[in-house]
Amino acid sequence: MAHGENKSERGNERFPVETLLAWYDTARRDLPWRAPSGAASDPYRVWLSEIMLQQTTVKAVAPYYAKFLHAWPTVEALAETDLDDVLKAWAGLGYYARARNLHACARRVASEHRGCFPGTEKELLTLPGVGAYTAAAIASIAFGQRAAVVDGNVERVLARYFSVETPLPAAKKDLKKIAEQVAPSKRPGDFAQAMMDLGATICTPRTPSCALCPVHRECAARARGLEAILPYRATKPAKPLRCGVAFLASRADGAVLLRKRVKEGLLGGMTEVPGTPWVEEPEGDANLLDHAPLEGPWAQLPGTVRHTFTHFHLELSVFSAAFSNGAEVLETARPEACMWVPRHALDAQALPSVMRKVVAHVLDDDRK
Repeated sequence: MAHGENKSERGNERFPVETLLAWYDTARRDLPWRAPSGAASDPYRVWLSEIMLQQTTVKAVAPYYAKFLHAWPTVEALAETDLDDVLKAWAGLGYYARARNLHACARRVASEHRGCFPGTEKELLTLPGVGAYTAAAIASIAFGQRAAVVDGNVERVLARYFSVETPLPAAKKDLKKIAEQVAPSKRPGDFAQAMMDLGATICTPRTPSCALCPVHRECAARARGLEAILPYRATKPAKPLRCGVAFLASRADGAVLLRKRVKEGLLGGMTEVPGTPWVEEPEGDANLLDHAPLEGPWAQLPGTVRHTFTHFHLELSVFSAAFSNGAEVLETARPEACMWVPRHALDAQALPSVMRKVVAHVLDDDRK
């Protein structure tokens, strides 16, 4: 460690900020939303990436970020578009409340802040979809404000460096306090990103590469042989299983019947294959066809579609029915909120991943 190096302190414990920043200057990840070294960050790009990265990986986000930035290069452009267009562009990225909040936030910034993001954590927290972590990240990275930016990567680095043995999630408050104490006033945005990079590339969950870590010499977990174990995690309860049925109607011309979900709740505003509610106790077979969008020759396909959400697992049985292109189907057989969509246009719909699995399940069966 360099002589006279400044360190952030946690009581009697200290963190080698400048050592980490020196490592970051040479080893920083090249990410599409990250400004070049020494350049100012665009608050819009920082905000857009941080919303997308919530509960999602960098690899998954990169193509969506590029698509959004191409379609809506400014917050004003995003604010002016329809929510349906945003949901369609977001389809497949998951956690769709983020997309609705993204659009609402863009409109708030455009209308109430003249297209400029507020520069403090307190003001940022008033925006739709911006929580404590996101506000801190934007404030530090885009505006150079000293802030405690704590995501899963940062929690892991701090828990190991200071050997915090309280299991997560109970340890979150303590780790946030530590982050508040070690966050520097100098280059706060670079420090936040350096901590994220360290956790993502070296201080990884299962097999940390301690020999490559710039701060390993003073890591308390490594000194105690706990580097691959910390942070401890409380046992999570098993996710419940919910069941349902999806009904995919198709026409001879290849169009399929889809329905738009209500704006509120899970997958709100997205497009779906019509079906039953998702419940823990499925209905009897005699009642299933009451939920079909049309009367027709419904037949159950073998197998099920499985999908996992944050709080539950889902299993869907799938029924399909083929209809002619007669006038009755084309003109009158269109239940409320439903629409016939050509198969070649399905990719442009706001279909969440679980619904794309349903469509694929039917298409795969058709090919057999």
